[in-house]
Amino acid sequence: MTVLRRVARPLLASMFVSGGYSAVRDPARLVPAAESVTDPVSTRIAPRTSLLPEDPERLVRLNGAVQLGAGVLLALGRAPRPASAALAATLVPTTLAAHRFWTIEDACRPGVSAAA
Repeated sequence: MTVLRRVARPLLASMFVSGGYSAVRDPARLVPAAESVTDPVSTRIAPRTSLLPEDPERLVRLNGAVQLGAGVLLALGRAPRPASAALAATLVPTTLAAHRFWTIEDACRPGVSAAA
């Protein structure tokens, strides 16, 4: 492993470890933003499987736990590819719920909307 990878993996993983720990410890503050994603998931997917909780707070906590665990694995260099895949999978609901950049109007360019 190159020196760059030894430094880059823990730096990248630190964001997921921090965010995952925060979501596991206090999921209630993230639930209002996450409900736009957790409600469709709980109505469509949760009745088909008993593995996925229906409660938005538990879904946020589960997402945070996966980010925390996979972030630690990535930082330690243990199973980096599966850990990266798990992190990529958790980024989809996180981005849809909390980082809705496509809904923000671009203030720097008047007359151009973000949807265009």
